[in-house]
Amino acid sequence: MDLGLKDKSVLVSGASRGIGNRIALAFAAEGARLCLSGRTEETLTAAAEAVAAAGAADVAHHVGDMARTGDAGGFVETAVSRFGGIDILVNNVGGSVWTPFAEISDDEWLHVFNLSFFSAVRVSRAAFPALEESGGSIVNVSSIFGRETGGPVSYNAAKAAMISMTANLAREAAAKGVRVNSVAPGSILFPGGSWERRQKADPEGIGRFVEENIPFGRFGTPEEVADVVVFLASGRASWVTGACLNVDGGQSRSNI
Repeated sequence: MDLGLKDKSVLVSGASRGIGNRIALAFAAEGARLCLSGRTEETLTAAAEAVAAAGAADVAHHVGDMARTGDAGGFVETAVSRFGGIDILVNNVGGSVWTPFAEISDDEWLHVFNLSFFSAVRVSRAAFPALEESGGSIVNVSSIFGRETGGPVSYNAAKAAMISMTANLAREAAAKGVRVNSVAPGSILFPGGSWERRQKADPEGIGRFVEENIPFGRFGTPEEVADVVVFLASGRASWVTGACLNVDGGQSRSNI
């Protein structure tokens, strides 16, 4: 299927590794132009080189922390300056902290929300005028734990906020010709990720977790998330907006 993404201008935040990196590579394989963000120059430069080698029509990158308003704006400005506009934004930045509720300080709540929710708000707000001009789309990377219990309480709350923001922004943005969707990955395994660290520390315990919680009996891969994101962002999903699609191998137990 031709997704019609050749030469489209795509921003992917948190693209140095893991899910964000595979999303960028998937867009590159479609011949898109990519602007990547990350917090470390060395790893982000390596990611940009890999994306170029994978077939991207052009690649730019911006080192910065999307939890900061100035860095989020700078990311968007880098893309607009390089490509002349924006067609697609993928908000992938996020992270969790496993702290019991009674021990979570105000600063930690703000840190988790800045990372896993407000990063998407800031970049989307900065990019929206360009997306309105192109009739583009936004895909937010949330989590199945934004839809059900089971994860760290602060992370769950932040990802639930992202799903709600996505659905409500989609209604507002439709009048501007912009689609907004989210994906909700389940437990995804990749080098350097949290599940790999847990698997190395407790292989038997993680093996039991997979057996008890994931019907297909394995972790998901970042490539499996990337394929869904690329489809949702493309014109082939032109009548899909406000949706949150699980990418979890049946792990979720939510009825919504």
